[in-house]
Amino acid sequence: MADSGGWSTIESDEGVFTALIENLGVKDVQFEELISLDPDTIRSLGPVYGVIFLFKWVSGQSRSASSPQDGTFDPDAAENGLFFAAQTIQNACGTQAVLSVILNQDSSTSTSSAAPEDTPPPRIDIGPELRSFKDFTTGFPPDLRGEALSNSAQIRDSHNAFARASPFVDETSRPPPSDEDAELYHFIAYTPINGTLYELDGLQPFPINHGPCTPSTFPETLISVLQRRIARYPAGEIRFNLMAVVRDLRIRAQQIGDVEMLERETRKRRAWAWENALRKWNFVGFIGEVVKGVVERKEKEGQGEYEKWVEGAKKETVRRLEGRRARGGGGDGD
Repeated sequence: MADSGGWSTIESDEGVFTALIENLGVKDVQFEELISLDPDTIRSLGPVYGVIFLFKWVSGQSRSASSPQDGTFDPDAAENGLFFAAQTIQNACGTQAVLSVILNQDSSTSTSSAAPEDTPPPRIDIGPELRSFKDFTTGFPPDLRGEALSNSAQIRDSHNAFARASPFVDETSRPPPSDEDAELYHFIAYTPINGTLYELDGLQPFPINHGPCTPSTFPETLISVLQRRIARYPAGEIRFNLMAVVRDLRIRAQQIGDVEMLERETRKRRAWAWENALRKWNFVGFIGEVVKGVVERKEKEGQGEYEKWVEGAKKETVRRLEGRRARGGGGDGD
């Protein structure tokens, strides 16, 4: 767990992000992982407020003050009411991407639609804490909004509640990894605002405008943008993760009277709660006692059996490491 002054790395996980925003007071919103770039899948989860995209950072994706690789910078968007914060600290990009969607789809966000079928989804109830934060930072430029976010004890504590427990490493004080010895991953947000699809990346100087987009065209427009982005990577690169920000699916199940869906979503919530509870515990002591017991048992079986067991464990460890290298490793945040 991080100390009160830093931000820890958290997992890219739908249950983690859902619990995080609920801890901040957000009502009736959840995250759903998308395993394919399919418009019908996104549409089936509607209403969809936006998506969070996790990708491997590669050279050439640095901050550009002139123009992005796709779309166009919109320097006036923040002044016209869009919430956009610069990323000023490590490890918070996941939470920042989440808030980029949530705080642009709340009840204070103005909406526009070109046709009745493009009626925007119900506005998000962000709760008193985030409402106070958004009101306080209204009118701030992106860099000051980023500083305000990084200094928010409430947001930081909610984020750190899902940090990976480790008795060996303080992840808040680690030096930035070099390009040679680490793979960096980054979260950004895509969300439709006032008839436009915006890419919100705290490492860029401004929101990125990807053209006209309504609730009904959001799936196709989003997928087109993502496909162009993925195409810039080497063939075979698969280390991407995409999560949709949607209205609580239990509400939809109740509204349409789908008992099976309601039961499924209720079971999912119980599983998330259990997994999140496990994330908060340090099992090193327990594991140590188990290993001691296994070693004692193997020693009683005789020296030959003990040495055979140790050699087998070494070979299995090597096999797993080689398999991980073959898959390309991975990460869960910048």
